[in-house]
Amino acid sequence: MISLEEIVVTSNLTPTAERAVGSAVTIIDETELEDRKVRVVADVLRTVPGVTVNRTGVVGNQTQLRIRGAESNQTLVMIDGIEVNDPSGGSEFDFAHLLTQGVARIEVLRGPQSALYGSDAIGGVVNIVTRRADGTPTASGFFEGGTRATASGGLSAGGSVGKFDYFASFGGLRTEGFSSAAEWKGNHEKDGYENVTAFGKIGFQPIEALRFDAVGRLTSYSAESDDFIGGIGPVDGDGSSEGLQLFGRAQARLDLWDGRWRHTAGVARSRFDNDYLDGGIVTSSYLGTRTKFDYQSDLSLETPAASATHDLTFRLEHQIDAAEVDGYSTFDRSVGETSVVGQYRLGVWDRLFLTGSLRHDVNELFEDATTYRLTAAYNIDETGTKLRASYGTGVKNPTLFELYGYTDTYHGNPDLKPEEAAGWDVGIDQWLWRERLMVQATYFDQRITDLIQGSGETSVNVAGTSEIHGVELAVAATPVEGLTLRGSYTYTDSEDARGVRLTRRPMHQASLDANYRFWQERANVNLELLYTGEQTDLFYNADYSTRVVDLDPYVVVNAAASWDINENAQVYGRVENLFNTRYEQAYGYGSPGFSAVAGLRLSF
Repeated sequence: MISLEEIVVTSNLTPTAERAVGSAVTIIDETELEDRKVRVVADVLRTVPGVTVNRTGVVGNQTQLRIRGAESNQTLVMIDGIEVNDPSGGSEFDFAHLLTQGVARIEVLRGPQSALYGSDAIGGVVNIVTRRADGTPTASGFFEGGTRATASGGLSAGGSVGKFDYFASFGGLRTEGFSSAAEWKGNHEKDGYENVTAFGKIGFQPIEALRFDAVGRLTSYSAESDDFIGGIGPVDGDGSSEGLQLFGRAQARLDLWDGRWRHTAGVARSRFDNDYLDGGIVTSSYLGTRTKFDYQSDLSLETPAASATHDLTFRLEHQIDAAEVDGYSTFDRSVGETSVVGQYRLGVWDRLFLTGSLRHDVNELFEDATTYRLTAAYNIDETGTKLRASYGTGVKNPTLFELYGYTDTYHGNPDLKPEEAAGWDVGIDQWLWRERLMVQATYFDQRITDLIQGSGETSVNVAGTSEIHGVELAVAATPVEGLTLRGSYTYTDSEDARGVRLTRRPMHQASLDANYRFWQERANVNLELLYTGEQTDLFYNADYSTRVVDLDPYVVVNAAASWDINENAQVYGRVENLFNTRYEQAYGYGSPGFSAVAGLRLSF
């Protein structure tokens, strides 16, 4: 159930009560993740308003996420404070390899956020936070198996000892899978996938005012895929990819003036190492790294005479992105950027909350850029109403691959210039039925100038302004004890500057999630319906010129159920694509058919 008392971190760089947030944000907590029994984060995000997920084939193949019609590399993704957009992969994050293992919370912030988060945040931000343990040491584990030789499992342990706290998790997923190229088009070779993920956190608090934290994460994966032939599309083949992802962050925080003045300094690094193979032979290799140094100071003040609160944030960042490609051609490039961010938040009468943010970026390749964001939230507690609005600008720098990359069908364009964006939204959150029903509605409008798109064998800035606008609706209700209903609907109208509909942006999307907990809360059933309306994609002709094709609408139904044997043991089952629906998220690529798993979870 959506709560007005929820604490949001992503919206203002610091923990903020949800009632004070003027931007559109959706929160998925650990309970919802556990109820749905989903193992891949991308599949969880399909129910978020304004979010579109497209996978080019089956589990383990490239998975893109778009927010409000913005491109996939215009959404910033963070895991435990580490930015994980891949400089060698078009500056986007491939959600194919991110498991839900150990995830405690997901925040999805929609709309231009460059003023706070820089170049990658034109569409919004996805912030993923993993579990943190405190208190008596505990351990838990699960194992599940099912159709298509699917197996998944994991072990986690955490707790605190003296002034130290820790949490560690190890697990993975494997499956023989389905054909990546659509099976109903005569492709039957299974494309399997294997993933091993481990991460750990440690914290040390020598005194109440000082804390040190470190987190490290490793993901190793191997994914089989199919070939692509111009004029035909995906066909059965002997392609595959192997990769290793390494993420890490260390930081120190000092709290002064009884916690009213906070200082945080940190360093983070992400590394993506990916090889593409054909018949077991490496044909190309991609290595991307991002290193980021940051310092942030937060000051909280009050003026009781005016019934006002004031929160000021100053942030300094230095980021270095590097990409090294060895394949059809070789390039090794890097770019640095230094940024200064300032933000002021004003709260009046604990009802009205105003925020202003300003950012200035100094980039080694492009002109300096200044972006800003304004938000407002007004709460009418007597009627359970919250009115909100936001306006923001953004800049998206061309990726290193767009500038210098090269394949047999593509060459970079070093003359590209940054994309510029401006977007606004207005919305209302309304409690009804004695706070058993929450209705949220948002209208958004976003414009992107000099949008970068493919043209022939290279990328170009499309002259003019691309326009995207739409409506997001969300409902959460508890009509009877134990029953929770969540629904969403998104309407998105998107066109580039030439009036051509943007690809892989369905005009209509909807979801319904029903969860019922009963029998003294020991039993739980979950039913999920996902609707994706008609959308367009590109078909590559034999000469790799393109034409627009339509993808049919589809509905997918998933279900899960669990039974708590006792407080330490649970049995469960999950069914995906219950009615074996045939559908395409990318032209010519198939999607997983009916599958089922059963599992056991233990805790100590």
